[in-house]
Amino acid sequence: MEKDRTLAEKVSEDILAMISIDKKFLIGDKLPNETELSAKLNISRTTLREAIRILITYGVLEIKRGKGTYIKSDHKQTGEMGLTELATLHINVRELYEMRLIFEPESAYYAAKRATEKELERILYYGRLEEELILQKKDRTEADQAFHKSIAKATHNEFMNRLMPILYQAIDKGVLLSESNEIMIQNTLNDHRMVMDFLSKRDAEGAKTAMKLHIIHAMRGLGITED
Repeated sequence: MEKDRTLAEKVSEDILAMISIDKKFLIGDKLPNETELSAKLNISRTTLREAIRILITYGVLEIKRGKGTYIKSDHKQTGEMGLTELATLHINVRELYEMRLIFEPESAYYAAKRATEKELERILYYGRLEEELILQKKDRTEADQAFHKSIAKATHNEFMNRLMPILYQAIDKGVLLSESNEIMIQNTLNDHRMVMDFLSKRDAEGAKTAMKLHIIHAMRGLGITED
């Protein structure tokens, strides 16, 4: 699947990840000039132009004549189209975690199979960053989101990427409710290490099982039954 995608498509995904996961560019920011950004990504300016055209088509970027290329202020809404109605529904913690249990183990499975080396590096980076924040007793909400979002992005399944903003509600609530629960925190550390280990080995079934266990542990810690 990876080899069927053009270099420009891969670069457009890298830029999107820099915006949506790494937060290197924020809504309304101007992208670096063509020479600087192409050098940073180690690609030709021709490839960069094509990648930018792709992101303009998807409503992520816009060119302001005489000023440069900017992150569109409404790109988040565009990226979540088709799920806006669902996002406005009242969904309780149990329902959110059931959604996680349905989707995220499969997400880990396909990420193990399809992740590029750069995507795998990103997953491991945020997994380790979250571990550091936990050990330092600092807020890990954004790192946790980035870890799970990086896995979803590595599936190369657009629906999974659009679904993640809804699952963030479960991730955020889980982090908030587990802050004073040492068992849940330790489970998170152990489970994430296991997920990362299987992903590093490209073991799809192992990654799937590890992610399922991670979510089940979280559900039990929150008192959510599986029946």
